[in-house]
Amino acid sequence: MKENVEKKKITDKLIGVYDYTVILTYISLFISVIGMTQAMNGRFRTAVTCLALSGLCDMFDGKIARSKKNRTDDEKLYGVQIDSLCDVVCFGVFPALICFLIGVRGPIGMFIVGYYCVCSVIRLAFFNVLETRRQQVEEGANKYYHGLPITSMAIVLPLVFMLQVFVSDRAFVLVLYFALAIVGTLFIVDFKLKKPDNKTLVFLVVVVAAAVIIVVLFSKYRVPKPHFFEKPLWKIFRG
Repeated sequence: MKENVEKKKITDKLIGVYDYTVILTYISLFISVIGMTQAMNGRFRTAVTCLALSGLCDMFDGKIARSKKNRTDDEKLYGVQIDSLCDVVCFGVFPALICFLIGVRGPIGMFIVGYYCVCSVIRLAFFNVLETRRQQVEEGANKYYHGLPITSMAIVLPLVFMLQVFVSDRAFVLVLYFALAIVGTLFIVDFKLKKPDNKTLVFLVVVVAAAVIIVVLFSKYRVPKPHFFEKPLWKIFRG
């Protein structure tokens, strides 16, 4: 009987959940989609700003969701699934798209972009399994991450993009290659990482905000010229 009532609550009138526990997750996705459109139009400063704002929303959506004490089991499971589905777009596909459009191209670039996206999906699927299992036996938030959280890219990419102000285009694009490859690998390496406390979160917000301000004010705001890694294979072999 209780199970039927819970199912009715989650499917009444509209499919899904629309209360305050998931609103930041929806906002995060909306901002990222807007950021994608800006990136495809060459507005990379706006795109990076959208990525940072999306990460800011994700930073607090879990805390807000857990503030509601009477969530049903279905609502909790929905929260886990919708958070991961949105994260795939916001911090998997979105950063990969930005990097590709900026210059991570050619055979090596396409491999790294694909590798990053596959690692992000693996990480989120693994998180869903662990979190669903954990919520069946305990309440509250998990105190540790397994591997690097996918939202880390909302911190890493603005910091990397800030380098465009200080280094050459070639060096900047090379850093993007390494950032995608290293961060993607850390998504799937199983190590325990303690979740940051409120002071650390404030520090991260300030650092990313400073990086975004530098990007907006001083970035050259252009796509770097083609480089060695961007050449088709047959041109590389021909020299």
